[in-house]
Amino acid sequence: MRTQVAIIGGGPSGLLLSQLLNREGIETVLLERRSRDYVLSRIRAGVLESGSVALLHRAGVDKRLRSEGLPHDGCFLSTQAGMFHVSFRDMVNGQVTVYGQTEVTKDLYAAQDAIGAVHVHEAEDVTPHDVTGEKPYVTYRKDGKTRRIDCDWIAGCDGYHGVSRQTIPESARQEFERVYPFGWLGILSETAPAADELIYANHPRGFALASMRNARLSRYYIQVPVDEDPRSWSDDAFWDELRLRLPDEVAVSMETGPSVEKSIAPLRSFVCEPMAHGRLFLLGDAAHIVPPTGAKGLNLAFGDVHYLFEALRRWYRDGDAEGVERYSETALMRVWAAMRFSWWMTSMLHRFPDQSEFDQRMQESELRQLITIPSARATMAQNYVGLPY
Repeated sequence: MRTQVAIIGGGPSGLLLSQLLNREGIETVLLERRSRDYVLSRIRAGVLESGSVALLHRAGVDKRLRSEGLPHDGCFLSTQAGMFHVSFRDMVNGQVTVYGQTEVTKDLYAAQDAIGAVHVHEAEDVTPHDVTGEKPYVTYRKDGKTRRIDCDWIAGCDGYHGVSRQTIPESARQEFERVYPFGWLGILSETAPAADELIYANHPRGFALASMRNARLSRYYIQVPVDEDPRSWSDDAFWDELRLRLPDEVAVSMETGPSVEKSIAPLRSFVCEPMAHGRLFLLGDAAHIVPPTGAKGLNLAFGDVHYLFEALRRWYRDGDAEGVERYSETALMRVWAAMRFSWWMTSMLHRFPDQSEFDQRMQESELRQLITIPSARATMAQNYVGLPY
């Protein structure tokens, strides 16, 4: 088989890249080791930056997002001094949209089906070859047979545990990582959201987040030890702990109910440099992971898609190689900016095991600056709604 761009990984970033390239007349083949049903069953982020919404519009997959997504003009921060609002609209004339990653994936699959994009699900032993030469190719096994795809470029959208990053020799890559000493215990419940916008809570008992997917589907998190077993938490125990950490005016009226899903999410910061090696490019979790505190994971992956799509479009349309040559450098500038924001949010809102009274005062001072200094709120707002591409 021959194509122009082989895409390894069928999550949202791989699907969006395929959609954008095919609409530009650039052929792709997408390889995914799981079934479509499995990909659609993943429960992930639900906050889209304005740039991500614009990119989905460009891909022609924003119709349902526009009608069902929940625009948010700000968020709430809860502190020991009370709850206050950060207005994205007032600070930077921006907003985000709450729309679940599963819904984005459904929309992308539907759009890909409509244009006849080539997908291979349950592809085993996917392996890139000759990525530093002019004729790279990918092999995989399907139905017991080894198959080959010749291509011009390979896009690695296969996550942290995928083969793409491992294809870059250790001598040619540098990895940066911080593992946080706690995780998030999260539940999904078919209940009305606790508030009309997200609430991030700094509390002596630990961080909490009140979020949502739609008007009748809520997502809540509490900070717990990273080795906590979610099975040790009953629904009642979770709701009781969440109420203690949220503001009283929210907790008293919050709707509760049985959990639809319950899991622990570890928190870590990770970056691989470079994000390209020869004709292989890394996108999304294959290259970087951020704590979920700043809602940057999916948005950062879509930023990578934007940069690679533009680079390949210029290469095929104009024979201009500058974009592909500078992809890693360009993408990493935005990656590190988002990494800083997610690290800052995580450090400001969580309780660390070795946290001293001095550290606690620093957190309170940081939060007080957001309350009292408009430029501090503007900086947070700009990072939250997304830095420009």
